[in-house]
Amino acid sequence: MGSISLEWSSTGVLCSAQRHGEAGAIVKVLTPDHGLYAGFVPGGMSKRRRASLEPGNDVAVRWRARLHEHLGTMQIEPVKVRAATVMASPLRLAALACLTSTVASSLTEREALPAIAEALSVTLDLVCDEAIPSEAVGAAVVRFELGLLSRLGFALDLSRCASTGQSDDLAYVSPKTGRAVSKVAGQPYHDRLLGLPAFLLGSQAGEAHAESLKDGFRLTGYFLEKWVMEPRNAELPRARERLIQQLQKHL
Repeated sequence: MGSISLEWSSTGVLCSAQRHGEAGAIVKVLTPDHGLYAGFVPGGMSKRRRASLEPGNDVAVRWRARLHEHLGTMQIEPVKVRAATVMASPLRLAALACLTSTVASSLTEREALPAIAEALSVTLDLVCDEAIPSEAVGAAVVRFELGLLSRLGFALDLSRCASTGQSDDLAYVSPKTGRAVSKVAGQPYHDRLLGLPAFLLGSQAGEAHAESLKDGFRLTGYFLEKWVMEPRNAELPRARERLIQQLQKHL
């Protein structure tokens, strides 16, 4: 990680905002060039400014601090207000909250990870697209979580069966190794394996549906919790469970 300047400006995705004091807010913003950064926004929770601090919005941010280790202050200006455009859709709002809170819980602060920042922005745009059906919203979040694991150094190997080496008829993932297992090889141990939904497979890619989304969220959630959250003494965000509940209602 490079040196941290005492002042910088960038654009990024606002991932969280919490009230601090009477009207201030402590926010976390993910930018491609500076990573996940926290800062204090004076008056951020005022009626005039609250809408610009909705998680999922693209913002222009200017961060300042006297010392590197200080929290610093942020000036925030909205660039793309996503949350307001999907206010009538509890499912899409839940997807925004799930994506941003998972990122805020998973990343080490002040570490530039441009690939994650880009993937988050693209996925947020996708789930906000009213033309995208509910099952595609769920599939997009699962794929993002799979990519997040990979970019954090915990890639699952879904290319071939860990037992036989075959690349077709893959149906399970080993919770111990994160490697795929074919239907035949895994059948005797299916109750100890995680289901591998077809929509996560390249040549075998299928449409997402209620059961496959259930498997997908269970799969990525298991490894996020085991490999990312537990070492940080963190938990999967509650927003993730709210999204799963919304998907169950719609599907």
